[in-house]
Amino acid sequence: MKIGIIIGSIRVERVTEAVAKYVHNVAGSRSGGFTYELVDIAEFDVPLLTSPVHPMVANKNYDDPNVQNWSDAIDEFDGFVFVTPEYNHGVPGGFKNAVDSLGTEWVGKPVAFVGQGSVGGVRAIEQWRQIVSNFSMPFVRAELNFNLFIDWKDGEFTPAERHANEVHGMCEQLEELVTKIRGEVTESVTS
Repeated sequence: MKIGIIIGSIRVERVTEAVAKYVHNVAGSRSGGFTYELVDIAEFDVPLLTSPVHPMVANKNYDDPNVQNWSDAIDEFDGFVFVTPEYNHGVPGGFKNAVDSLGTEWVGKPVAFVGQGSVGGVRAIEQWRQIVSNFSMPFVRAELNFNLFIDWKDGEFTPAERHANEVHGMCEQLEELVTKIRGEVTESVTS
């Protein structure tokens, strides 16, 4: 099963990418039938949501080729790790727009959160929990919070040793939830 680790910043100079790569490296060392793949929303250049067709009724078919590429990429994952910065006490606009631009691609897929910011991205994560609830996306309790004043030294991302265990704990919860949801879906299809 595939888990997408989404780099939730589209800024040219961004520290979120280093956090996502760290999570990807630790998660990639896990065994158990799950693969983790980095997904950089900046590479998709998703335009502002202006389509007259609501994404939930678009049936995964979009007029804009960038949105279609984004849809195709997201649809192939069984679950996600949202690596989110916190901007002005909230979620980043580019990431929110990319999520809003899709519909059924998200529905029912489990998600975990990794925050980064002056207070570890906690306010952005709290907002994401409300947002993904609209897509019936179950989320795990475990989250990671990286603080700009503690986890960076001289501009370099330097996570504490304990964070590797936190990544493993979060991934374990996410993998269990994905396995449970996939099992329920398979069971209902075969019944």
